[in-house]
Amino acid sequence: MSLEKDNKNIENRIDMFCYQCSMTARGTGCTIRGVCGKEATLARLQDNLIFSLKGISAYLYHARELGYVDQEIDGFIEKALYSTGTNTNFDIGSFIDLAIESGMANLKAMQLLKTLHIERYGEPQPTKVRTGTVRGHGIIVTGHDLKVLEEILKQTEGTGINIYTHSELLPAHGYPGLNKYKHLIGNLGKSWTDQKKIFTKYSAAIVGTSNCIMLPTDHYRDRMFTTGVARLPGVQYIDVDKNGYDFSSVIDKAKSLPEMEEEKGIELMTGFSKSVILSLAGTIKRLVEEGKIRHFFLVGGCDAPLSSMEYYTEFVKNIPKDTVVLTLACGKFRFNDLNLGDIEGIPRIIDIGQCNDAIVGIDLTIELAKLFGTDINKLPMTLILSRMEQKAVSIFWTLLALGVKNIYLGPNAPAWVNNDILKVLRENYNIRLISNPEKDIKDILKE
Repeated sequence: MSLEKDNKNIENRIDMFCYQCSMTARGTGCTIRGVCGKEATLARLQDNLIFSLKGISAYLYHARELGYVDQEIDGFIEKALYSTGTNTNFDIGSFIDLAIESGMANLKAMQLLKTLHIERYGEPQPTKVRTGTVRGHGIIVTGHDLKVLEEILKQTEGTGINIYTHSELLPAHGYPGLNKYKHLIGNLGKSWTDQKKIFTKYSAAIVGTSNCIMLPTDHYRDRMFTTGVARLPGVQYIDVDKNGYDFSSVIDKAKSLPEMEEEKGIELMTGFSKSVILSLAGTIKRLVEEGKIRHFFLVGGCDAPLSSMEYYTEFVKNIPKDTVVLTLACGKFRFNDLNLGDIEGIPRIIDIGQCNDAIVGIDLTIELAKLFGTDINKLPMTLILSRMEQKAVSIFWTLLALGVKNIYLGPNAPAWVNNDILKVLRENYNIRLISNPEKDIKDILKE
């Protein structure tokens, strides 16, 4: 995609939309400039900040489930939200500062959650995960919530019910504290976008645990449950705050359904934790110095039901054989079934986890920079990111707060971006929108 086309697409957007107060234009919304005097770029930066705060809240919610809170981050969220209030802050520069500050708050939130997961479930280890089924009753758990998955595994142990993960819970299989349950059978489906197809196909009870759940069809509505922040109309809700983690109704439903038939599938690899990868640091450094590994690509982020997401599949298919892909989040399902082999024992596709594990990619980048005695922007590594929802915005600002540059972003520019914002991102961080895989690979490797 050319720079001119990028700019034209952004220019065709509604400049702003704000309907916070009673003065809003025609009582419906300000679309050019606020009646209060607020400019379009300011309105967009306020929206961006709110998106970032939503992402931070997701990490903090899961941390709170495990018994931990952080007053410093909570205080920042209060300040940042209040700043977006009507006639509170009209300074554009301060909202850029707040966005950067949100990136650092998100960094701390991700670090907290990852530490809690490792303390509770152990350091993830490389693990092969079945994508087929075995004969028997089943429960499919989807979303991001490891605590809910753990409780379901505990309560179904010895019942004859098999537990399957879907989408972003694939990395759960790498945690020793979860993988120890023999009835954690495998992972079904790919990203969140296929859940209607997958949930219709298999006669299992289903539990939605977090964001990225879709409105159900009548084919499985009566055997689906939600919990935590996730709720769906006409779907039974399990209120863990009031009633604890009691999944007996899910278990009863699973037992009442026809048994699932055996179905063979491929195996996927997951569970490459920071410590596992750093244990190979000496080998990685040698292979880079010998020219056997030319470049690392971190290709990851959100999936979306868009044809433009095929870019990420084609990108990974077309990278040279002397390059390695690190990946995370549900965007990896676009290519994590490809067999790219290895380079002297270093897998060419390394799955470092779900979107909640973005901190692993950040920590690895910092450690690799130390290993090679350089800064993060001089590493033979490029980030190729896909974004869909609010956690992606939080992670994006964390990367910028850490000074990461030269990011390729897609499948399109975030909707809160206008040309003024895009210009700042390009001039200060060299952010690029994806074009086509062949061109982008060529441009990256010649730099």
